[in-house]
Amino acid sequence: MESKYKRMTELVNILNKASKVYYQDGNEIMSNFEYDKLYDELTKLENELDITLSDSPTVNVGYEVLSELPKENHDSPMLSLDKTKEVEGLKSFLGERKGVISWKLDGLTVVLSYNNGELVKAVTRGNGQTGEVITNNARVFKNIPLKIAYKGELVIRGEAVIKYTDFEKINATIEDVDAKYKNPRNLCSGSVRQLNNKITKQRNVNFFAFALVKVNEIDFGNSIFNQLEWLESQGFEVVEHRMTDASHISDDVKYFAEKIKDYDIPSDGLVLMYDDIQYGLSLGMTAKFPRNGIAFKWKDETAVTHLREIEWSPSRTGLINPVAIFDAVELEGTTVSRASVHNLSIMEELKLGIGDEITVFKANMIIPQIAENITGSGNVTIPDECPACGGKTEIRNINDAKSLYCTNPDCQAKKIKLYTHFVSRDAMNIDGLSEETLEKFIDRGYIREFADIYKMERWKEEIVVEKGFGEKSFDNIISAVNKSRKTNVIRILYSLGILNVGLSNAKIICEEFSYDINKIRNATEEELNNIDGVGPVIAKSIIDYFNNDVNNTHLDNLLKELIVEEIKENTAEKVFAGINFVITGSVEHFANRNEVKQKIEEFGGKVTGSVTSKTAYLINNDTMSASSKNKKAKELGIPIISEEEFIQMLP
Repeated sequence: MESKYKRMTELVNILNKASKVYYQDGNEIMSNFEYDKLYDELTKLENELDITLSDSPTVNVGYEVLSELPKENHDSPMLSLDKTKEVEGLKSFLGERKGVISWKLDGLTVVLSYNNGELVKAVTRGNGQTGEVITNNARVFKNIPLKIAYKGELVIRGEAVIKYTDFEKINATIEDVDAKYKNPRNLCSGSVRQLNNKITKQRNVNFFAFALVKVNEIDFGNSIFNQLEWLESQGFEVVEHRMTDASHISDDVKYFAEKIKDYDIPSDGLVLMYDDIQYGLSLGMTAKFPRNGIAFKWKDETAVTHLREIEWSPSRTGLINPVAIFDAVELEGTTVSRASVHNLSIMEELKLGIGDEITVFKANMIIPQIAENITGSGNVTIPDECPACGGKTEIRNINDAKSLYCTNPDCQAKKIKLYTHFVSRDAMNIDGLSEETLEKFIDRGYIREFADIYKMERWKEEIVVEKGFGEKSFDNIISAVNKSRKTNVIRILYSLGILNVGLSNAKIICEEFSYDINKIRNATEEELNNIDGVGPVIAKSIIDYFNNDVNNTHLDNLLKELIVEEIKENTAEKVFAGINFVITGSVEHFANRNEVKQKIEEFGGKVTGSVTSKTAYLINNDTMSASSKNKKAKELGIPIISEEEFIQMLP
């Protein structure tokens, strides 16, 4: 009894710490697989001992949100569902009754309130009791209806998500590996909770309704299925769902399991609800779980293999990531042989050792991860020297997660990654300077600071005789370098590679300081903190960067080589705010359709690719065309206007 109680208290502490780090700090100290395993062990002990501690994660739903967004209590607690990984568990839950099965989407739960047909409020789930008010951000979700036909009071729940295709596009723009987002859920969480909804809009957040909370005077025949169908009729995208029963549930699970292999929307399982609304409500709830539904989590396909190596991968920020290399195995139809371990805390938790027998899986059938270590030898040695430069390493504890860093400011890996970022498309946009070329030029001493890139002609004789180079290659590089001299402050700030400063942050900061680089580098931490979308972490990074005399000298030298173009602030009246356009066919008064799009966006409008009920105008010079877009517009009663008519709408 005593040893079991002690283990129970240990599990409560471990799981609460993992939840805090994950939900509040956006970090990880253990895998989802390990968390679920420990959670199940805790549940079993609590049932066996008939004891539940007040701070147990089995009765507490999350942590208090930490944000500057306004907070609001929910009218009723938003509880999690009990879960199973077995189809038999779903059959047992249904019994003789009918149910509705749907995706369990992996994003951020949001509650939307409508009144008189208009969206009036959006609140995140938060800790289940209290959420954050994100109404302004919800208004720019990609697919949310701002107005609906129903004029009564309506409250619904749904999941805000970022699709894998959008997630990959956003990550592709981030040069630094450790600055990339780990998964769509983390990216979505940060996007939904931005203080500046311009950033939210850029992230292509989608909303999928999954539950109707409140509505008046509508007869749904006591059916959840009918509620979801009605929500679709109001213009909401509803989570994919099916009516089912115990005799069909196996086939339905197989359908979703097959579909998730190519599904673009993040999902970590399924949800099964009783279709009979009144019956479900009559069952009540436990301290944590409502009894009218159950979650089905995918039973991860695992494979046993052997760990052969820990590869230590340095980045431009100095962070050295551990990557597990193991004997190749087949998982979910693909061959995998490596998996990120994320940080030292997870590596130590798994007690990794070379030669250990480990099990691996794909989180949500996509991202390779280590599930558990069967051998647990723990013989991996953390390097005290950076694999790139031989400089001293140190372990830093950041947000309760231990990570390894190179302390050498002149580390080659830092320099190469930093210069690769500097010449990238969204930074200085210099073609021809690949990472391999930069590495060679840095090794030879041709490049010691950013300004040296603009002085490479002095090394022409040495470079043209390098292997793989010649007069033509050199001339092409110099041409690209000279072309990049004409630039703007946004590109310059982003190109410096300041920790945590991405392109969108750079735009916001430059706009705030009237596109003056000297104002930015002399800004106070308080001034930076007060900018919507910046916050204390980014503010500190900027202050630390410009408090370094070497960084300022390098920037001064760089500015001497550049022609900084003035950026004029967009003061145009937002006459198209909230209005969606679709453009089709050829144009006559603009160079191309992209110019029309830029003009619409300049005045606050939005251009989409297809005609839907949310489209306000279809621009087509051939208004009588029998094209599919014209047909769709006519079906929906959407005006088809010519280019001339559009120009007349401009202020």
